[in-house]
Amino acid sequence: MGLSNTIPSLLLSILMFGALANAQLSSDFYSTTCPNVTVIARGLIEQASRSDVRLTAKVMRLHFHDCFVNGCDGSVLLDAAPAEGVQGEKEAFQNNNSLDGFQVIDDIKTALENVCPGVVSCADILAIAAEISVSLAGGPSWDVLLGRRDGRTANRADAEAALPLGPDSLEILTSKFSVHNLDTTDLVVLSGAHTFGRVQCGVINNRLHNFSGYNGQSDPSIDPEFLQTLRRQCPQSGDQTTRINLDPTSPDSFDNDYFKNLQNNRGVIDSDQILFSSTGATTVSLVNRFAENQSEFFRNFARSMIKMGNVRVLAGTDGEIRRDCKRVN
Repeated sequence: MGLSNTIPSLLLSILMFGALANAQLSSDFYSTTCPNVTVIARGLIEQASRSDVRLTAKVMRLHFHDCFVNGCDGSVLLDAAPAEGVQGEKEAFQNNNSLDGFQVIDDIKTALENVCPGVVSCADILAIAAEISVSLAGGPSWDVLLGRRDGRTANRADAEAALPLGPDSLEILTSKFSVHNLDTTDLVVLSGAHTFGRVQCGVINNRLHNFSGYNGQSDPSIDPEFLQTLRRQCPQSGDQTTRINLDPTSPDSFDNDYFKNLQNNRGVIDSDQILFSSTGATTVSLVNRFAENQSEFFRNFARSMIKMGNVRVLAGTDGEIRRDCKRVN
């Protein structure tokens, strides 16, 4: 990636200072203990993405869904283990049969255990992999702050309560972000990650065919022409696991088309389009700002990713370094 896509060094220094003060994270945390961690991770993600164009979006989503539940502690990667008190977040409503990308994270962990065993946490692998994935898709780069340790538990109920849902109002979305000290700008910026990836038809079925309060009609905020396209892709009685592009204009590239789509009432999920509704004057202005200036979006996205990556992290002697990301030691 060119320098134009990299967060300015001054802003990065400010963000790093705040993160270090709160969480003891550092961009050079593995400089002596596992110096090739990013190189190894990038090679494996590049290789896997050649056979799965959706991989970068999947990995980015994993990091987001990890940080929003128990903080950035790798809990989303744990398999359910009731006997050990682990309620798998993978089975949460927002994740079940939807969240993916686990295999490449496991592959990265295996490779790192071979060269620097017991050193790199699964939580850090997710943070590193998210940055690499965004960069590979054409988005911004940033210095990933590292030093997270892995949690020893997961919680399905917490996942279902904390993760955003398609029908969430702007008030609910704002609340779900603010509990992690993420503000309205962070909400709009991080929603911009829907510039790549897919969504299952079941998530938007009601919006297309039986929108709440409209007597079996569709969401009136959807552009009529786009509505017909979506209905053809997701018929009411069709396979609800069918996936469609979140960004129909450039589905596999990380750019600012997501915001342009919202301006044209072509947001696929209702919780996306609501950012450009009359109920959210502040979010509307941010959508317009990022639609007009991709560099501005990229700078803010890098900033918000660093901020999100510092949510309730375990550091120092807290938690553990899992040998296998799917289970506690």
